[in-house]
Amino acid sequence: MIRALQTAATGMSAQESNVNTISNNIANVNTTGFKKSRTEFDDLLYETVQEAGAKSSGNSEYNVGLQVGSGAKVTATRAQHTQGAPQMTNNPYDLMINGEGFFGIVAPNGELKFTRDGSFNVDAQGTLVTKAGHKVFPGVVVPPNVMSINISDSGTVEAFTRNSPEPINLGQIPVFTFVNPTGLRSEGGNLLGATAGSGQAQQQIAGENSSGVMMQGAIEASNVNVMNEMTDLIKAQRAYEMNSKVMGVADQMLQTVNNVR
Repeated sequence: MIRALQTAATGMSAQESNVNTISNNIANVNTTGFKKSRTEFDDLLYETVQEAGAKSSGNSEYNVGLQVGSGAKVTATRAQHTQGAPQMTNNPYDLMINGEGFFGIVAPNGELKFTRDGSFNVDAQGTLVTKAGHKVFPGVVVPPNVMSINISDSGTVEAFTRNSPEPINLGQIPVFTFVNPTGLRSEGGNLLGATAGSGQAQQQIAGENSSGVMMQGAIEASNVNVMNEMTDLIKAQRAYEMNSKVMGVADQMLQTVNNVR
């Protein structure tokens, strides 16, 4: 019975982590560019009481083994990089990547971070920045007296001013892709960091080498589906309750044994 108590406790702990992941998904349902995560489980070690293929007698073998499991554990929270729905804003500085890839963001320490949140603006110096004031790579600076800004599908930024009938090329915003985007590390503030698991960032021109294209005047909504998350939450709650029930039954059986005279 002690084994049953410990096994049920691992199940309750695993489901607690599952609920934490689901709650974070629901909390970020309106976070621009947010990618939902799912909790993944593995079973724990087994005690082999009887090996399959062991001798059952002099002339026969057991064709089925006897193993006793010790529960479950959480092994990963996997981000699902499916695309969220576009939300039209008509803000000329808002950008969305339609397809694979990430924007590059220069952190205060100079390190390059990555995001799907394209709700950008310009600061007092005219530099294209995020809501937190971090510069968008490679550093587009909009000159004063600009009448309009045009950002093409390939990320080329052009400005139209009152003093020039021809557009001024301000640079090109690249798209960064990864061999394994699931390996990126979430760092808060809608920023992701590269890891050994994700591989090195590969700088692309938007629309080339299977990278997504730029959409001006739009941002990407979260890919969280509230109905799916609520369904998963109910399943996690029921699994937690069943493990709790197992602990109760094991406790009653131990009590019965203790009362034997």
